[in-house]
Amino acid sequence: MPEVSYYPGCSLEATARDYAESIEGVAKALDLELRELEDWNCCGATAAHSLDHRAALNLAARNLALAMEGPSPLVVPCALCYNRLASARHELMADGSLIIDEIRSLGADYASVEVMELNEYLTTPGMMALAQHKASQDLSGLKAVCYYGCQGQRPPRVTGKTDYENPRGLDRLLAALGVEVMDWPFKTDCCGASHSVARPDLVHALVARLYDRALQQGANCIVTGCQMCQANLDMYQQQIARQMGREVYLPVLYFTEVMGLALGLDQTPRWLGRHLVSPRGLLEGAGLPRQYWERL
Repeated sequence: MPEVSYYPGCSLEATARDYAESIEGVAKALDLELRELEDWNCCGATAAHSLDHRAALNLAARNLALAMEGPSPLVVPCALCYNRLASARHELMADGSLIIDEIRSLGADYASVEVMELNEYLTTPGMMALAQHKASQDLSGLKAVCYYGCQGQRPPRVTGKTDYENPRGLDRLLAALGVEVMDWPFKTDCCGASHSVARPDLVHALVARLYDRALQQGANCIVTGCQMCQANLDMYQQQIARQMGREVYLPVLYFTEVMGLALGLDQTPRWLGRHLVSPRGLLEGAGLPRQYWERL
């Protein structure tokens, strides 16, 4: 049984419960043990690092120090959390002078902890082959564009990603599970993230562009691994469609929910039922068994 350290992050305990539950369900189906960090704390996203760099660095460093006690790598589902932890690790590899004594006392090697985004870990060849082997549902009616967002990819000197402009991991995973994956050029464009509060006009303009190009590519859904991206694309779809002056129906699914469908997990409708853009029409039209969409 593969085993990894796991940092869920704050939003998976609140607004992104559907993502958290789908991760747990898929992990169980794949016999993957997620060892959640004991007594983990907020990573500092999204505002702390712009207000107090030292405080934000220490928040992330404490989580890295806790991860030394568990298996490697440290897997992080939230793209913002991943970015903060990877950024802290990158800085600490060069200079740990800002770390407070209480964290320094936890150990000297925390900067060497390997940090991986969840979608990166689940698209490694071994995990992808395992998911493909266990898949039981026909997903050929789903025509998806994969939306990675920006936080998990950039800056490449921090993330170490070589395909940061055109990541392919989720594309390969979904294709292996039978989804028709549509290529598109906006995989890592920003959705506006937390600017939805202060500048909804900016977020709506960015998201409208994503909708427009996804529809141009022939997609009937958008698949992501970032809960901030999922929220911005799911919560305001009707409002943004009115601003665009066109009909938009693009359910926004977490890639783990798609994995749940492929693996035939009974709890998948519960996760999907929390979305504001109901995927019922999508799943019914794609020919999935009735039990996956009749209660949505």
